[in-house]
Amino acid sequence: MKLTEINKTRYRKHLNIIIVAFIAVFMVLALIFGQALIAMFAQTSTNVESNNFRYNLAGVILALLACAVILSQFRSKPFFTEVYYVWQLKQIINQIYRKLSVIKKVINNSEHKHYLSALTVLYYYYKASQQLYLLDDNTITLSSINKELDRVEEKISILNQVISTDDFNKEMLVSFKAEQV
Repeated sequence: MKLTEINKTRYRKHLNIIIVAFIAVFMVLALIFGQALIAMFAQTSTNVESNNFRYNLAGVILALLACAVILSQFRSKPFFTEVYYVWQLKQIINQIYRKLSVIKKVINNSEHKHYLSALTVLYYYYKASQQLYLLDDNTITLSSINKELDRVEEKISILNQVISTDDFNKEMLVSFKAEQV
């Protein structure tokens, strides 16, 4: 995934609108589905304390599924561009994070066959994290990310290599397995 600059103000505005709309639609659908299931399947009795928990729970689950389908249909719309980009970016950062300890071990061994790939992945990881933290106003963690990025850039310059975020692809992560290091 290529890193692209996005408008922070537009991203935050659209994210807030999407969150509020999701919650509103989810609540309405959960109530509608729950009440419809109760009306169709609940046993009518004179007992006031009839237990409709399972029908309400099924209504909540159906509402959640419906909202997921709605979001998946809208993700390619221009209004969702920034929010979907950040969602994908978070997924890739998480995939790299799960292999970060292995990647850092490779970085400590400049003779390793995947050393250059590890540098590329690490460079991408810190640049992507930097962008994400700036978008989310996470300035506390940003300083440590910048320090780590400086270390990676220093290792790249020592090798006289030119590495950019465009050099990264997700397939590079396959080569980093704990048993190989």
